[in-house]
Amino acid sequence: MNTDPVQSKYLRAARGERLTVPPVWLMRQAGRYLPEYLAVRERYSFLDACRTPEVACELTLQPIRRFGFDAAILFSDILIPLAPMGAEIAFGEGQGPVIADPVRSAGQIEALRPVQPRESLAFVLEAIRQIRAELPAHVALIGFTGAPFTLAAYLVEGGKPDPFARLKGLMYGDRPAFRRLLDKLGGMAADYLEAMIEAGADAVQLFDTWAGILPAREFRAVNLPVLQKIFARVKALNVPATYYALAGMHLLEEIRETGCSVAGLDWRIPLSRARTVLGDRTALQGNLDPTVLLGPEAVIRAEARRIVDEGRGPGGHIFNLGHGILPVTPVSAVDLMLDEIRREEP
Repeated sequence: MNTDPVQSKYLRAARGERLTVPPVWLMRQAGRYLPEYLAVRERYSFLDACRTPEVACELTLQPIRRFGFDAAILFSDILIPLAPMGAEIAFGEGQGPVIADPVRSAGQIEALRPVQPRESLAFVLEAIRQIRAELPAHVALIGFTGAPFTLAAYLVEGGKPDPFARLKGLMYGDRPAFRRLLDKLGGMAADYLEAMIEAGADAVQLFDTWAGILPAREFRAVNLPVLQKIFARVKALNVPATYYALAGMHLLEEIRETGCSVAGLDWRIPLSRARTVLGDRTALQGNLDPTVLLGPEAVIRAEARRIVDEGRGPGGHIFNLGHGILPVTPVSAVDLMLDEIRREEP
């Protein structure tokens, strides 16, 4: 069963339609705040869950069953497509990803293998097919991957890229090699997103978690060209494509030029200010501070209402958090948020 674009509030808003009650989904909505997720994870490691289509399908569907979100996002990880390129990735419990042999030279960059997603990432595509078959017709399915700069950050640093010294050292010290790395990752990302759409994803999102460390001039010099190539390829497939850059709200003018159809916003900027820069041709996604869901009912309702009201300007608006939902978030807080967002629905 495919998503009905007429019924799907998410697809309507992502394509710029102004709705009285915005569609809503949450980044990391399939995750550790849900008891049913924790029950599954007792039996599967994180990587095994990502690589087993039936498990990825179940984890993707859990928040849809519980909350009735307007979109489901594939249960996976942005680093999954790096493995077939040659990266050895491990996820230590509570430690984040570790890459055994960081990529820090031109020779290592050239040695990265091309990815054939329909072969080496077939388990992801099978999960998408299973999820799409199970989802209601009005619920959109979002596929995703990491943006080239963010993937490069993990590859070069060998894990969580903080304080980014090796990444920026390569960027400033060997610009041709760094551009070659982004080009390789960009080609992989575009191929991967295309394969996801072919398998049944109704929309895609590019997560650029670490783009916010770049000043605008460097974003424009090294990041923008590869992003434009990716979004141009996705645009040709006629599906909405979201670009999300955590802590990148100083880059709105550059984000406007990426070619994305939806701009994912963190909580650091009012929707009205983002709309002024981005215009009404780019739908907005966001941007409740995730920590608001740790507060009392009155605060949750007031902040959710504020975001809904701010999003009522021209163009589409998709309600989301400004970053992923925190594992300590009470399930009851999500219920309160949704009740406030949807109280004007007929």
